[in-house]
Amino acid sequence: MIFPLEELIEYKANMYDITVAASRRSFQLSMLKDEAIEQHDGKVISLAAKQLFTSQIKFRLDVSADSTN
Repeated sequence: MIFPLEELIEYKANMYDITVAASRRSFQLSMLKDEAIEQHDGKVISLAAKQLFTSQIKFRLDVSADSTN
């Protein structure tokens, strides 16, 4: 699977948020050694992006408590 470019082009929400979410999801998948990684030839970022753009997973970015000071 390649990176979902069509979904990226059509994405209308905050690009920074989806980028951060994909990065964090990629880390999660790597740490969990998710079996889906093997099914996608080890392409963790592409897998994370696909999961986000196809709404297989939902994301919410919380503001850190440190940023309120």
